[in-house]
Amino acid sequence: RERVVKVIGALEGPIAAARDKALLLLGFGGSMRRAELAAIRIEHILRHRKGITINIPRSKTDQEGKGRQIEILYGVRDLTCPVLALDNWLKIAGIEDGFVMRRVGLHGNIGKSLGKDSIGRIVKRMVRRAMIEDPDDYGGHSLRAGFVTEASANGASDREIMKQTGHKSVAMVHRYARGDQADRQSAESKLGL
Repeated sequence: RERVVKVIGALEGPIAAARDKALLLLGFGGSMRRAELAAIRIEHILRHRKGITINIPRSKTDQEGKGRQIEILYGVRDLTCPVLALDNWLKIAGIEDGFVMRRVGLHGNIGKSLGKDSIGRIVKRMVRRAMIEDPDDYGGHSLRAGFVTEASANGASDREIMKQTGHKSVAMVHRYARGDQADRQSAESKLGL
C-alpha cells in the first residue's frame, strides 16, 4: 500500500493524474491484466452498494468468451479508493459510454482508448516519477503481481485470490507472489497479537 500511495502522490497534470490514479487503483484492486484494463467499457460496470462489479467479457485464459466478474469494493481511505478514483476520472473526462481508459493529450484533451502496451508504459512512468526502486522492474503486469502478493500477505486464501485473478491453478498464484511473502505470513501473524 505504501508504494501505491507514493505513486499517487507523484501523479502530474489534473486530467492525466485522474486517469492514471483510476488505472493504478482499478488494475491493482482488480488484479487486472493490461488488456483487461484497456478493454473496460462503461457498459461493463455494474454499480452496487459495496462498490462495482466489472464484467470482463474475454481474457487471456478465457478464449471461449465465457467472461468473468471482478469485484472492486469501496476503499477504506478516500485517497486509495478505486471506485472514487474511477468516478473522478469519468467525471473529469466526461466519459458516459464506450471505453473507460483513454488517452490524455498534452492539453488535457481526451482521446481514443488506450492499448494494453500503453498501460504498461504508463505504469513505468508513474513508478519512475515516484522514484520507487528500478522502474524497469515494473510494468502493467506489476499491478496483477502486486495484488497477489499483498492479498496473500494479508491473509487471503489461494481460493479467494484465484476468484479475483481468474487463475486456474494454485501454482500460478504462488508464482506471482513475491519472495518475502513467506516471511510476512508467519503463523504468529494469525494469532492476532
